[in-house]
Amino acid sequence: MGSKNKLKRFRENATFSNVVQPGREELLAGTFEMAGQWRAFFENELPIVLELGCGKGEYTLGLARRNPSANYIGVDIKGARLWRGAKTALEEGLDNAAFLRTHIELIDRVFAPGEVQEIWITFPDPQIKYKRTKHRMTNPEFLERYKRILGPGGRIHLKTDSEFMHGYTLGLLQGSGYTVEYSNHNIYHNGGAPAEAMAIQTFYEKQYLEQGKAITYMSFRLDNR
Repeated sequence: MGSKNKLKRFRENATFSNVVQPGREELLAGTFEMAGQWRAFFENELPIVLELGCGKGEYTLGLARRNPSANYIGVDIKGARLWRGAKTALEEGLDNAAFLRTHIELIDRVFAPGEVQEIWITFPDPQIKYKRTKHRMTNPEFLERYKRILGPGGRIHLKTDSEFMHGYTLGLLQGSGYTVEYSNHNIYHNGGAPAEAMAIQTFYEKQYLEQGKAITYMSFRLDNR
């Protein structure tokens, strides 16, 4: 994508009513006023569900279309990608879909304790190299951040084409005493996965399937040590 096109999308994001872009300094200073006020943003009392690393927002949009009884927020730092999902949501009139441009490591500064009901992590970079483990989205530090913003019974979903990421997360959860509610190493072959894990397929997921890759899925909770 050319730099001019990126700049155009950045400008459009600033005009979209469904895009929120807090400054890093604002979050670090604890002055972000929307933390704890996301239901007021949506003007309803429905549960808040996040998709972390949402890219173009395909999963956020798919979830919002399937379930109007929850509010969905796609989170990503790449504004030019996020633009696509935000624009589509506006064009379709999906009032229960919004997008947040921020770093995932600041997520517990964007939402108040207990404000989020569910989190989806879809096809994250597995960060296989040891030096990159601090960026792995299910490492212990990230799980602690998620735990702060999840309400009682809050659930996390991990869907990935990386058997390494699936195995790493499963081992970490079991070693930490967290509850793994469901785990499947090949959802389209083994079956039995929740409908939301199988009915929504991203562009890259379809490519993975064409390549014969297995798609894994798990759901777990962090509130029962």
